[in-house]
Amino acid sequence: MKYLVVGSGGREHAIAWRLLNDASAREVFAAPGNGGIDEKYRANIQADDFDGIARFSRDNKIDVVIIGPEGPLSNGIVDFLEKEKIHVFGPSRAAAQLEGSKLFAKMIMEKYRIPTCGYRSFSSRADLLKHIDTIRSYPIVIKLDGLAAGKGVGIPENRIEALEFINAMVGEKSSVFVEELVKGEEASILGISDGETVKMLISAQDHKRVFDGDRGPNTGGMGAYSPAPVMTGERLKRVYDDIMVPAVRGMKKEGIPFKGVIYAGIMISGEDISVLEFNARFGDPETQVILPLLNGKLGDIIQGSIHGRLDKIDFSFSNRHCITVVMASGGYPGDYERGKKIEGLENVSDNIIVFHAGTNNERAGIFTNGGRVLNVTGTGDSIQSARSLVYGEIGKISFIGAHFRKDIAYRALG
Repeated sequence: MKYLVVGSGGREHAIAWRLLNDASAREVFAAPGNGGIDEKYRANIQADDFDGIARFSRDNKIDVVIIGPEGPLSNGIVDFLEKEKIHVFGPSRAAAQLEGSKLFAKMIMEKYRIPTCGYRSFSSRADLLKHIDTIRSYPIVIKLDGLAAGKGVGIPENRIEALEFINAMVGEKSSVFVEELVKGEEASILGISDGETVKMLISAQDHKRVFDGDRGPNTGGMGAYSPAPVMTGERLKRVYDDIMVPAVRGMKKEGIPFKGVIYAGIMISGEDISVLEFNARFGDPETQVILPLLNGKLGDIIQGSIHGRLDKIDFSFSNRHCITVVMASGGYPGDYERGKKIEGLENVSDNIIVFHAGTNNERAGIFTNGGRVLNVTGTGDSIQSARSLVYGEIGKISFIGAHFRKDIAYRALG
């Protein structure tokens, strides 16, 4: 089989790595890929160039295209490629609304009785500001309706912070809502669906804030680990029964069957489990800690989703643990510089997997080319051993301005 993975981040590098290492694929190409992928397997095609992706797929006899980022999904790349008779893994444009519109997701959750947080929606900045003037109790949660690369959520601790977030992120005619803040522990639960059947992947926990102790602004993710101890067997069953199955069945009843990865970001508060958001693709950096633990061929699972036979596909996960730590450019998630040479990659232990994200491979070496640069990943018999392995090796890698959190997986260690 020949695959094309669309995207340029650590998630896409991890997908390509898995397909090759579990013998799912003979060749895996990436569009546009990054500096961690062999140049001869990188296509200089951006993720939003639908015509270019279709042309490359036909010219290179690609069997399956896998869409990594949310943007092309929400813009209809799956519909486009299917019309071109190209097999593609991911939800249709209509189904991708589950991530592309948080208000659409709220409608699905309300209609099909999926547990979520209470909220009030607003269709203009002016109406939102009027509401903010009435709030006396903080913190609150403010969410933009559409895609915002993981940064469309503000959790202001007071009115001043609320106004700062609104001034920076909310346009005059933006759809936005204010959600009640539910305190507890977050987890990421991913499933694969073929529109009828949904099968669960192992749990993970992401770290969104840029600084240790979950402080600072939200990012696309500064690290993750799997499995998440908070997700007991009983809780996983509840997520399957009360969230995943109703969501997939509800989407089918709406006439928009969901095929691909359905990702529920959940909050666990005592005995309550509620959905914070749905995503319609593999998580980043969750993918980097889930796929190394998979027993079975990723390609078989993807084929099962595309062709509606997921019920016949069996897979499991190892009893090991995995952690990834993101090395980011200085200043991320705000302004940052590119083009910093990365040193020391060749010194890292063979027990470590370094998934590239924002990198370029140039004649003079590997250079930074994004906010999140590298995902330093390791597995172990315990979360402590996996964590010790990664933090024991990450110091061998350096570039000017490099920043990484020192406390990834702290919740799992108590």
